Amino acid sequence: MEVEEQVDSSHSSSSFRSGFTQLFNTVSEKLRPPITTTSPSFSTKKFVSATTASFFLVLLFIATVLSNRWTDLTSAFAGNSWDGAFSFSQRSLDYPKRDEYPLNCTTNMTVTCPANYPQPFEENNSSRQQCPDYFRWIHEDLKPWKKKGITREMVKELEKYAHFRLVIVNGTAYVKQYAKAFQTRDVFTLWGVLQLLRMYPGMLPDLDLIFQCHDQPSIKKDWYQGAKAAEAPPLFHYCGSDSTFDIVFPDWSFWGWPEVNIKPWVPLMKDLEEGNRRTDWKDRMPYAYWKGNLWTGARRVLDRCNSTKDWNAIIYNQDWGKEVAEGFKNSDLSKQCTHRYKIYMEGNAWSVSEKYILACNSMALLINPGFYDFFTRSLVPLTHYWPINANHICESVKFAVDWGNRNLEKAQEIGQTGSKVIKEQVTIEDVYDYMFHVLYRYGRLLKYQPTKPPGAVELCSETWGCSPDGLEKIYKIDTMVPGPVQRKPCAMPPPYKLRALQALIIQNAKIKRKVEQWESGKDH
Repeated sequence: MEVEEQVDSSHSSSSFRSGFTQLFNTVSEKLRPPITTTSPSFSTKKFVSATTASFFLVLLFIATVLSNRWTDLTSAFAGNSWDGAFSFSQRSLDYPKRDEYPLNCTTNMTVTCPANYPQPFEENNSSRQQCPDYFRWIHEDLKPWKKKGITREMVKELEKYAHFRLVIVNGTAYVKQYAKAFQTRDVFTLWGVLQLLRMYPGMLPDLDLIFQCHDQPSIKKDWYQGAKAAEAPPLFHYCGSDSTFDIVFPDWSFWGWPEVNIKPWVPLMKDLEEGNRRTDWKDRMPYAYWKGNLWTGARRVLDRCNSTKDWNAIIYNQDWGKEVAEGFKNSDLSKQCTHRYKIYMEGNAWSVSEKYILACNSMALLINPGFYDFFTRSLVPLTHYWPINANHICESVKFAVDWGNRNLEKAQEIGQTGSKVIKEQVTIEDVYDYMFHVLYRYGRLLKYQPTKPPGAVELCSETWGCSPDGLEKIYKIDTMVPGPVQRKPCAMPPPYKLRALQALIIQNAKIKRKVEQWESGKDH
């Protein structure tokens, strides 16, 4: 899903307030004393007194529920106050809930960052789990600055690209905003960083970085060739490419995407696993399926492939305006794991939909991606996905589906192996550990002492988690890390040796060429 696929949900906050007003008025109506035109008798006075007391007791109960279980209250009247647009009955409670440092969202008061911020647990002697192999790419992303480090001037140079600047000093986060990112990309990216600081308090070094939230990476390698690569400014971004220096960081949607009703990663993965169990793999529809905005980037060519007879493919153009109006009833990701094959195609750049497609147990058909996120560089063709030739997409998709339907067990194995990466190596703990290691190693490269920049504000979960109302707030509360974890981050694997990295790249290229030969009939 790219920029053009997304929709505005500014109605969320007003809808929630409307829902609360409706609930309040319903309670008031039921407890209101009967109307009388004469002076009330003693019994009526007793009724009024008792009713008033009951009314305030109910109000006290509501306030208690709001402060302790905000999301449960929301669920109770979501069907009315949200006009059916969002369903909270599916909300997962799988996040580990501990109350060491709960949010204190009190109405009619200014919320400030607490003085008693989480302190790290004492280290124990438990063995550290090894990080997934794709963490090796952190070394590659930071390699340009390994010898000479990063200067204040290099970071300042990035201001013209920036959506925000993040500075961490003594465990406290400060943010200076330069431009508003589309929808809540910047909001949930920063929310994720704040949760990382709660998870591993005091463990990150002081750091100073610039983040851009656009679709495409920005710092071209052509601008800094040879020895000048060490002078490239270090820009953080959601994706990278072989032609850019951008440092890859997990995207915002792991903490939820309220504008398109996509849940945070933990409850969403639970939904996807339930969706995978609904239909046995061999009973799924024997076609390739794609759903999204056809009018983004190069995707228009997919429309030609929309034929089960000619190309074994179902191409569905997503109308997000209609989805908003109908309450997202046709965009539930857990109900889209019903085909043996699912197509992934980039829009303006890499898309967050890649991880959802890979999680479906379907054999993923990846159309020659030109961009990567933090984990996809370790995917191997014919092991985790089937490569599709971008020069003749429809023909390549048809060949892949025909091959898969003739080799069901192998096609199923490819789909399940790709999904296994998502389920076992891209857990929310892995996401946080990746964030920790890339920030930790980046901070160690700074050649200066970071300080709070002019115009920056202090950020903490309390100042950002308590507003605004609506789905954004619910997702934040659901994904808030309650306190420090009693473990260290996973142990980083060593960097790739040059020959091993080159061998990996050559191997993947050879596999793709082999598939092209199969398609052309030159090699079976």
